[in-house]
Amino acid sequence: MFDGNWRTAVDRGLTPIGASLQRTGISADQVTVVGIAMATAAAVAIGSGNLRLGLLFLILTGVPDALDGAVAKASGTSSVRGAYLDSVSDRLTDALLFGGVAWHLASTEDSHIMMLPVALMAIAMLVSYQRAKAESLGFDAKGGIMERAERFIVLGFGLLFDEILIWVLWVMLALTVVTAIQRFVKVWRQATDAVPESAISERAARRRVVRQNRRVEHQSRRDVTKARRAERRNRS
Repeated sequence: MFDGNWRTAVDRGLTPIGASLQRTGISADQVTVVGIAMATAAAVAIGSGNLRLGLLFLILTGVPDALDGAVAKASGTSSVRGAYLDSVSDRLTDALLFGGVAWHLASTEDSHIMMLPVALMAIAMLVSYQRAKAESLGFDAKGGIMERAERFIVLGFGLLFDEILIWVLWVMLALTVVTAIQRFVKVWRQATDAVPESAISERAARRRVVRQNRRVEHQSRRDVTKARRAERRNRS
């Protein structure tokens, strides 16, 4: 939802900040590493029960995550390698944060409830995989009611009001499942409407055969016409 409605405006606003960071000599990869470090600190803080401190580090995790692309564009170093690193760091960050929440719940609640953030992490990974796989096949899987930015915001809300953290996680899980279904349906429809390459090749082959048959038929008619003309000339 965030990508579809506000991503362009936010990226435009971050461009001057990215340019300023680039002028100080900071690279996009360094910004990404800082984000991973902040996520690690957030996971440790949350796991040890310091949820407000975890919220602070969660916010500090989101800042580098938003700025690394702007720094890469400002320095002209946007590349496939950078995009790969950014994608991997996003998945690692998600795993760290949900792992920290699971650690916290395992220490303070019934042991079974720790599986709630684990399930949430699994569905979030599925949502990310759907987009990656769809884009590798030439389809668009962006969108959904609970993307990564929304998960950050809702998790922050749960850390701020820790007495409803478990309920917040249940809501996140439900909305993330809805997002996975939305993306599946979106790509499924695109794939259904797409013409398979094998079908395209087969159709092209049939067209070639039809054209060849028409040329042969046309040549046969010309030969018959020439033969009749020659026969008339011989008779005359």
